[in-house]
Parts: sequence; structure tokens; C-alpha cells
Amino acid sequence: MIILVTGAGGPAGRAVVRRFTGEGHTVIGVDKSGADGCLAVDLLDAAAVQRLAADVRAEHGRVDGIVHLVGGWRGSKTFAETSLDDWELLHDLLIRTLQHVTLAFEPLLRASERGRFAIVSAKAAERPTQGNAAYGTAKAASEAWTLAFADALEGTASTANILVVKALVHEGMRAASPERTFPGFTDVDDLAEAIDDLWKTDANGTRIDLTVDARREGGTA
Repeated sequence: MIILVTGAGGPAGRAVVRRFTGEGHTVIGVDKSGADGCLAVDLLDAAAVQRLAADVRAEHGRVDGIVHLVGGWRGSKTFAETSLDDWELLHDLLIRTLQHVTLAFEPLLRASERGRFAIVSAKAAERPTQGNAAYGTAKAASEAWTLAFADALEGTASTANILVVKALVHEGMRAASPERTFPGFTDVDDLAEAIDDLWKTDANGTRIDLTVDARREGGTA
């Protein structure tokens, strides 16, 4: 398979890249920084994303999966202290990059024999706290956009789904804070496994809850 991973330079992105390369798939990692051998593409530049899609089509002829992991967080102590500068940043990271990627790659996904698209959202989108006003709103908007994309893929062999976490954890975080237990957090390797499992189902437009409590109760939101 040909898998595109955006935000591939972060801990979650590296875990997903490891998962799919370990299975012998061709993985195209994209990160603005160009770190870890990723393609350096600014996903806020719509023309650059269109060129990326054209390059993937020219080199591979198709794409079988897109895992969009561009993220970020900003928050405040109280609602009144919310910074609209934070909103502008989160809008760009969580929504605008998603829009550019999906609009550019829709034709390739629609043509795939079994394409999969996924984003990672957060429980904060369901019930944001006052200090998470900007973040929760941006995550909710990214979910709505992805569900609209899923609707666009109806009738094709491709799907778009949302993986929901409380937060993500990786070995670096555990090493830095060995006293913490990170309750309810999803390990990045478990996230990568859940993304891989999307090829085992034809579900489209679903919210798959990966928090520990949801898995105990049975799974899909």
C-alpha cells in the first residue's frame, strides 16, 4: 500500500510510520520541518499541497491511505483568558491543513481500491472545558469536516473516520515523568494499531473512541 502520513515528524507520526513500514508498505512522511527524512511541505500552502498530490499521483499512481496527524494545543486557565491568537493558531493547524489535504487528495482516495483516511480528535470536542474553548472548537470543526469528507466518499471503496483520544502518550513522556500514570491516555503505538485496523472494516464516517474507559465498554462513539 501507499500510505501518506502528515505530521510524520511527531511522536504519533513516527509510530504510524514505524507500523506501516514494518509491514512492508510504502510510507510517504510529510512534516513542515522535514525532520526524520520526511518531505518538507507547508500544509498551510494550498498550492504546495496540490503539488504534493500531483507528485504522489505521478510517482505511485494512487494513494491507499492518508493519516492526518497535524496537531497542537493551546489553552487557558479560564474562559475569559482565552486568547484569540491561540484560536488563529489552532484553526490553521487543526482545520486549515486538514482542508488543504482532503481537497487535494480526494480524487486519489476516490479512485483507490480500498483507501482509508483518518484524523485524531479529542474528547475535548465533545465536552470542552472553559480553558479548552479554542482547542475544543477547533477539534469539533475538524471532526465536522472529516464527516463531510466521509460523505463525499460514500459509494466508493474508500472511507474517512475519526479516532478519539483523551490525549496521547509516548515513551519520551513516560521517561520524563516516571511518577505519572497518564490515566486514560492512548499510547501512540496503540493509535498506530487502531489506524491499521481501519483496513479491516468498511465503516465510514465513524468516531472510534480509543480512551481506556471506552475500550472497556465496547468501543465506538
